[in-house]
Amino acid sequence: MPSPQQARAQASAITSGKTAPETEVSPTSRLRALFDGPHLSPGQRRIAQYLIENITEAAFLSITDLAERVGVSQPSVTRFAAAVGFSGYPALRERLQSIALGTLAGGPAAAEVNRSNELQAAVDAEIENLENLRRDFGDPDQVIDIGRKLSQSTPLTILGLRISASLAEYFAYAARRVHPDVRLVTRGGSVAYDALLQSREAGGTWVLAFSMPRHATETLTAVRVARSAGLKVALITDLSLGPVADEADVTFATGTGSRLVFDSYAAPGVVAAAVLQAMTDAGPERTQARLEEYEQIAEQHQFFLRD
Repeated sequence: MPSPQQARAQASAITSGKTAPETEVSPTSRLRALFDGPHLSPGQRRIAQYLIENITEAAFLSITDLAERVGVSQPSVTRFAAAVGFSGYPALRERLQSIALGTLAGGPAAAEVNRSNELQAAVDAEIENLENLRRDFGDPDQVIDIGRKLSQSTPLTILGLRISASLAEYFAYAARRVHPDVRLVTRGGSVAYDALLQSREAGGTWVLAFSMPRHATETLTAVRVARSAGLKVALITDLSLGPVADEADVTFATGTGSRLVFDSYAAPGVVAAAVLQAMTDAGPERTQARLEEYEQIAEQHQFFLRD
């Protein structure tokens, strides 16, 4: 599957008439090229998804009809058009109509393929994110080093607000099996500030923070509070640049899946698991002792179903 940059280049070449017929990308790929660039909100992704799945009809709808079909407001459609680089909905519709004509030229079978491959496209995008991460892991020294530092921080604070809370909860749940004092922060504002300050007063030295799109303002504030309290911050995110990454001491940036209405986190999940692995390797004797103790407790209280 071509990258978004390749798809944009191919789409541009098709528009200008410079691409041979046998190398033309599909109408669906041209739409993805339009919509892949910006970070769209979930509501805007619903619009994009509807357009991709119903391009032959949707390209000829008025803004009122499109908003009604998707279940959003007319201003939402206007903001969507601006988010994907157009002056307004009329300009976007003109582009959509030119793409729709290509779909119609391919007949009903082409339209059916467009509708059926969205989930496959989402998986393909995640595979590309994982391939990029695999290359990044060619030098594991940074992961190993931060795993050792997080292992030595007692207490260790895990921060994840809003959509990032699920990743933080996963990490904290696993880290508690191998670390004696893990503190999870999933609420922002003064609750987060109290937890971070208390962690520092108790002797903690590091915070592991998760910041996934859409990046929360309160995450940036909490990271700044942690830094001002004397804590160092390791960050797992999708952007190597930006205000949150600028505040972190160490950043692990990897792609998120943005093909669907809500992001998927295959690559960030692997980064989290890799850091957990580095923590276990940093203190093998403590890790083994804690895991054995946990298994005894789990067996005693029958935490898990027997296979």
